[in-house]
Amino acid sequence: MASDRGPSAGDATSRRRIEPWEFEVSFDPRELCKETRLLYEIKWGRSQHVWRHSGKNTTNHVECNFIEKFTSERPFHRPVSCCITWFLSWSPCWECSKAIREFLNQHPRVTLFIYVARLFQHMDPQNRQGLRDLIHSGVTIQIMGPTEYDYCWRNFVNYPPGKEAHWPRYPPPLMKLYELELHCIILGLPPCLNISRSQNQLTLFRLIPQNCHYRMIPPYILLHTGLIQLPLTWR
Repeated sequence: MASDRGPSAGDATSRRRIEPWEFEVSFDPRELCKETRLLYEIKWGRSQHVWRHSGKNTTNHVECNFIEKFTSERPFHRPVSCCITWFLSWSPCWECSKAIREFLNQHPRVTLFIYVARLFQHMDPQNRQGLRDLIHSGVTIQIMGPTEYDYCWRNFVNYPPGKEAHWPRYPPPLMKLYELELHCIILGLPPCLNISRSQNQLTLFRLIPQNCHYRMIPPYILLHTGLIQLPLTWR
């Protein structure tokens, strides 16, 4: 049932929500905006309470800002487990990946899940290795899909009255292209996705698959991106 007033005035997270235009600009997979936006939630131990907030780049990258804020402002009791979920408009660069791993090494009771809207400079070998190192250290990294966009809209955005289900419908094929490239990174394969700007500033996405991609990437991923076709049976 749609709300007539948008997020409840009694919602403790209402003052920490971002505006719809901020969400749309920051998390649109078609746009290559410069700033990185972070939406995050923290859950301590067995508590059902979830702390939600947001952040963005300053003089430091947003991931490092979060780590500094987390370690300096919130008491951390080592015996208590902590689950952190990030929704990032860009995946971490290699330097931030290193900082995240150092943070997790110092706080072994912390579990981190990362959902990203785009892959930051994904053709850079250091950035690709940084993401692999994060995954090998136990961090879960996934590309945001419709479920995550809907979740963020409902829980992090100050959506208009009656619009709790009206998150921006970004093209699912783009999400699948980023998912394909993330699999390439995880498997240590060369880049499969090329992203560039046209003369009129449109973002162009082009697949450049090699034989190794067809051999090693799961078929269901290739199927979703149209790189392989299901066989047809004629009667």
